[in-house]
Amino acid sequence: MINRKFDSYMDSLYESRNKALLLTGARQVGKTNAFRRLAQRKFEYYIEINFIETPAAISIFNNAKTAEEILLRLSAFTNQPLVPGKTLILFDEVQKCPDCVTMIKFLVDEGSYSYGLTGSLLGVELKDLRSEPVGYMDVKDIFPLDFEEFALAVGVAPKIIDAIRNAFETKTLVDPVVHEQLLSVYRLYLIVGGMPKPVSQYLATNNLQKVAEEQLAIINLYKRDISQYDPDEKLYLEEIFDLIPSELNAKNKRFILKSINEYFKFNRYENSFLWLKKAGVAIPVYNVEEPKCPLKLNKQRNLFKLFQNDVGLLAYQYSDGIQLKILNGEVNINFGSIYENAVAQELLAQGFTNLYYFNSKKQGELDFVVEKSDGTVLPIEVKSGKDYEVHHALGNVMENEQYGIKEAFVLCNENVSVKGKVTYLPVYMSTFIRRKTEMQGEYVLDISALREPNAFNQ
Repeated sequence: MINRKFDSYMDSLYESRNKALLLTGARQVGKTNAFRRLAQRKFEYYIEINFIETPAAISIFNNAKTAEEILLRLSAFTNQPLVPGKTLILFDEVQKCPDCVTMIKFLVDEGSYSYGLTGSLLGVELKDLRSEPVGYMDVKDIFPLDFEEFALAVGVAPKIIDAIRNAFETKTLVDPVVHEQLLSVYRLYLIVGGMPKPVSQYLATNNLQKVAEEQLAIINLYKRDISQYDPDEKLYLEEIFDLIPSELNAKNKRFILKSINEYFKFNRYENSFLWLKKAGVAIPVYNVEEPKCPLKLNKQRNLFKLFQNDVGLLAYQYSDGIQLKILNGEVNINFGSIYENAVAQELLAQGFTNLYYFNSKKQGELDFVVEKSDGTVLPIEVKSGKDYEVHHALGNVMENEQYGIKEAFVLCNENVSVKGKVTYLPVYMSTFIRRKTEMQGEYVLDISALREPNAFNQ
């Protein structure tokens, strides 16, 4: 069983048992297994109710008025023991039972048991979900394994990860042998990806063909979801999904609607792109007019790149044989789109919920620009080849005093180095580029004048 970084977060949350937790995310990212692992670690009894596999379970919440009524129905529905203080109850695929989300606050208030919820397509099927049981339920988005989790899963020692993190933070060289072996692990990550089932299949068999079979199953599952969407638009939606690999392989990687139909207008099909984002199966990266904060105000919603939610799924969708070429690190093929997809996926998982790129006829194009928690812009270039020091657009942007950018990262296959404001990092270090969300430092409010009634009369 693969351990995830958010396991410790779940352990901490359930120590007090005063809140439920809803895990959201694309299908097959490991939401249900996260609660199964939690149950093994923290609880003696575990009950799992899946509203897709067992639609009759929806009746547990139909017209229920109290927690006691729900628990009575639940006890009749399951043959598992309900032991107060020792039982975790998981409601799986709650998008099929919205009443469950509404009623969870009453169950939490009742206090006898601990509760978990999972949902796929929640952003599509349930609106304003996060505002429902405020104070009674935390919501956490789950993504495919990031590179750090993948490296630990395949056997990289935690102390090596700590050493690499330290090298990232101090901008110092990684041991050359460690560096080369981590690049090999990263190349494997590019083709296996971070979806738990393909990763588990690799760990069990080392067979990339079986990994590919798991990846195909996930893609087919996504297409079945698409087929159940708006009947009038589903053909366009599936075509957009299928075009992601070829559009990323184009020269500018920008998604061009004319690839589907030269008469398409973005306003008409914007909902299709939003569906892919809300379902968690694609990552849009929007163009900004200027690399200045706040980036959201500079966003151009009709200009964007569209990445897969998992780099392994993208690699699978490219032509046969690319996996072996990636593993061998061949330099005569273009890895650019795959590297960029992996970085987009990584940035999203590390807290950068809004991703952007910058493109200007005068200054050139930057692969990514993200907004740090301190309100500054961080440009990120991704280089898969040997010419990693050639980045005219980045140089132009860094020299522009209007932008006031203090530093930039270039992710590449080489070891750590620093030249002026630009830090060159091994691409596997993208897993350490994190957006800190917690408030830091002290702030003392000075209201002395407000405490002196006569201050303005002196």
